[in-house]
Amino acid sequence: MRYRVANTFLNSDAAGIRLGMWRIEQFQSRNHVHLMSTQYLATVLPTLMAELVIGSPDPHGRTYILNRGDTGLLASLDRLSAADASATQSGGASIAAHVDHLRYGMSLLNQWAAGTVLQAQETDWTASWKKAAVSDNDWRTLRDDLRREATAWIEALRTPREVSDIEAGWMAGSVAHVAYHLGAIRQIHRAVRGPTAEDEARVEATIRRGT
Repeated sequence: MRYRVANTFLNSDAAGIRLGMWRIEQFQSRNHVHLMSTQYLATVLPTLMAELVIGSPDPHGRTYILNRGDTGLLASLDRLSAADASATQSGGASIAAHVDHLRYGMSLLNQWAAGTVLQAQETDWTASWKKAAVSDNDWRTLRDDLRREATAWIEALRTPREVSDIEAGWMAGSVAHVAYHLGAIRQIHRAVRGPTAEDEARVEATIRRGT
């Protein structure tokens, strides 16, 4: 008997956002599941994920999601203090909670990529949203942990593998998930926002002039 993880979504009144949740589905035989190769996704998915997480600091470099010159999630978080990361607005989640949620989700993805069978009773998607405040040391550790998990997941996305259609869906969905939370984080604190559309337009004008 084989187990796999599928992505479902629940509305969270406490956080005011849609949270990615995981449920376990049983399959008696892998032969009953249509499999596909991720070979053709092994370039585009890690490229998109790396752009979100690591950014595109070269203002002349091509981007697909962020504006040119955006340094991405990790560098943006490095600009925040623990107090900034712990602050909440109008009862919403703190940046620290968003970051811990991303760290936890990627840790599960990395376990799956390494062949670990995930059990429903072993996951807790509510824990991150209860951790609003972090100390200076906690914040540094949390960012380091996110960096480690994100780097590992980017490498996992680069590795072609045979997956079910659902597994392929949440591999691709992981990119959208990070993009969503990056956007949410940037709405909470102005210091983590990237280049504006006007900034990008000036860069593109410079590129067209060839200077």
